[in-house]
Amino acid sequence: MTARFSRAFPLVFVLLWSTGFIGARLGLPHAEPMTFLLIRYIAAMACMTLVAWIMRAPWPATPKAWFHIGVAGLLLHGVYLGGVFIAISKGLPAGVTSLVVGVQPLLTAVGAGWLLHETVLRRQWLGLLLGLVGVGLVVFGKIGAGFGVEALWPAIAALMGITAGTLYQKRFCPPFDWRTGAIAQFLPTTVATFLLALFTETFRVEWTGEFVFALGWLVLVLSIGAISLLNWLIRHSDAVNIASLFYLVPPCTALVAWLLFDEAFTGLALIGMALTVWGVYLARK
Repeated sequence: MTARFSRAFPLVFVLLWSTGFIGARLGLPHAEPMTFLLIRYIAAMACMTLVAWIMRAPWPATPKAWFHIGVAGLLLHGVYLGGVFIAISKGLPAGVTSLVVGVQPLLTAVGAGWLLHETVLRRQWLGLLLGLVGVGLVVFGKIGAGFGVEALWPAIAALMGITAGTLYQKRFCPPFDWRTGAIAQFLPTTVATFLLALFTETFRVEWTGEFVFALGWLVLVLSIGAISLLNWLIRHSDAVNIASLFYLVPPCTALVAWLLFDEAFTGLALIGMALTVWGVYLARK
């Protein structure tokens, strides 16, 4: 793996991760949120198991490693993705959902200093604050869209899940292979998602072309591609640098949502996007 390719990983991750909100927006009209995620996790595990078997990838060596990787998976996938999907299914626009989750870099910066003993420089704090302001400007026009307060709570839970998951994996998880590690993360998440769907949903799915496309995109591009990149970034960078990338997700999501779904995207958003990029530049060492 060359340094040139690895330098491009953060940008590729942002582009791929941004499409996750769009995939949820496309597929959720045809399936209940937990049922949709359950199918996604099973398909992702099947693909990764095949890849791991063909490539003879090493598995986590100890029960303790399996446990920590599984807990990180429950937070990063179960709580985060579950919250995002439920919020969007309740009518929260994709841009607003990404804005709520976009507060993550500030929470992670606080946690990185407290749990990981990482030094957060003044320039990084300035960059994090500028990024937050920029994200707010990008989706400011969406706040007036009609949605109930109950749709915000799952998005807040998603914010807490991805923040805690990033810090937990950085603090407790040993280095693991991206192929078998993904299986170890998806396994407990699949069980938890099945139990939640069993008691709250009817497993309704409409196998339309739009749903199949959204499912395939989320499995191959997000659950395999983006998650593998996220695990690589967590292993090779500090928590603040990783989290600052998530400030770029809401502008990208808002732009794609404007192109595909005609969600409001105003000139003010351009200023917000510029502030966000500047903030991420300052926040990343």
